[in-house]
Amino acid sequence: MTNRDSIQAQKERAVDFLQLVVAGNIDEAYQTYVNMHGKHHNMYYSADLNSLKEGMLENHAQFPNKRIMVKNVLGENNLVAVHSNIILKPGEPGMAVVHIFRFEQGKIVEMWDVGQTIPLESPNRIGAF
Repeated sequence: MTNRDSIQAQKERAVDFLQLVVAGNIDEAYQTYVNMHGKHHNMYYSADLNSLKEGMLENHAQFPNKRIMVKNVLGENNLVAVHSNIILKPGEPGMAVVHIFRFEQGKIVEMWDVGQTIPLESPNRIGAF
């Protein structure tokens, strides 16, 4: 496998991980794509991946109709960034979110996420995407 193939595979894994999580298949997402010895940087949870997983399970219980629309996926070396629109409730504009994943041996070992709530009204005519 070439480096380009490897980067493409990581990009596909990152997107699939997020799609599984949003669909509520969180256990499958973690079993398939995550090295549980890794870490994350979400400031609302302890840095271990079990804590983040529990938070994702709670979030899905609170927002079972959540959706994700992937807008851009970037990859370089062992890092992948996924830029998306996550909508927690139907009819809302949702959030612009960037998830960053670091991979080792095909598994996610580190995660970051940053988000911005999309306001209903904005002076920016072209919008978040």
